[in-house]
Amino acid sequence: MPSRPKNAARAHLTHRHARLGTAVTLAAAANPLLAPVRHMVAFLLERWADEQATVVVGDRASTARALARAALTAGRREPPHGLGFTDRAVSRRIAALQASPPPHLWPLAATVLALGALTALGAADATGDLLRLLEPSLA
Repeated sequence: MPSRPKNAARAHLTHRHARLGTAVTLAAAANPLLAPVRHMVAFLLERWADEQATVVVGDRASTARALARAALTAGRREPPHGLGFTDRAVSRRIAALQASPPPHLWPLAATVLALGALTALGAADATGDLLRLLEPSLA
């Protein structure tokens, strides 16, 4: 049976989680108010990889056990692990794997992203209008 860390690592690579994590880290560096968002995105990326590993393994309980075993060995001195189990809320991830699978929320996510994009476009348009109104007074 494939191991959970290997499957999760494959999910991280396949779905380019590092790029998303880097983008969120840069956004949090530019705006410190986004620091909680950065931590939540890091957790959700790990959960996404956990769910992908569950699909490959075919058993949520096996994936949870493998995650627990990997977390228990992460604190040992030898061999060193770069999987970062200590700061990714492993107990919450294991509890989520022991619960029923999450529902597919793509329609909701697409709606939220569309509303966010419309809001950003509206703000950009309003900023352009404001600059045009202030242009005579700035000249």
